[in-house]
Amino acid sequence: MSGTVYIMEAVNLFVGDADPTKSKHLTIAELKLPDLAGIYADHHAGGALVATEFEVGVEKLEPTFKLNGFDPDLLAEFGLGSRVRNKFTGYGVIRDQRTGRAIESKAIIEARLGQIAPDAFQRGELQGHEYSMNSVVHYELWFDGQEKVYWDFFSNEWRVGGVDQNSDINRILRIPSLG
Repeated sequence: MSGTVYIMEAVNLFVGDADPTKSKHLTIAELKLPDLAGIYADHHAGGALVATEFEVGVEKLEPTFKLNGFDPDLLAEFGLGSRVRNKFTGYGVIRDQRTGRAIESKAIIEARLGQIAPDAFQRGELQGHEYSMNSVVHYELWFDGQEKVYWDFFSNEWRVGGVDQNSDINRILRIPSLG
């Protein structure tokens, strides 16, 4: 709907499945979804006056989150302790500023917990830890029950707004859909 403003009001993150004991709602301070950025290659044709650039792919996805306090269970998920990727599911409450309606946003990310960066401890201040999700191989972004972005490394599927961006490539290369 145009003519409105959507504002994120609250988030939660589950590390693992949607098991209620995996909820980080009490400690989550930040959730940063990955940037969607193209990779561009410069091209200056021999007979052209002006150079241009062509999109040749998409940058790797690098989501992060920050938790307040210390989370000993999450340390066991760190990349050196586990070679298995985990599913991270983030939920957000987005408020339609025109109607007041609360809308669910959801991000599903399959990745490894690749970095844990603790804040410096300082007496009288809350110490937190910033976490990086690395080796991302699956990403979904949903808004109000509708898929907005879907990408899977293994099936080479890339959908934006429900439209398959890789169908021609996958058909020509005989890459089967895993979904």
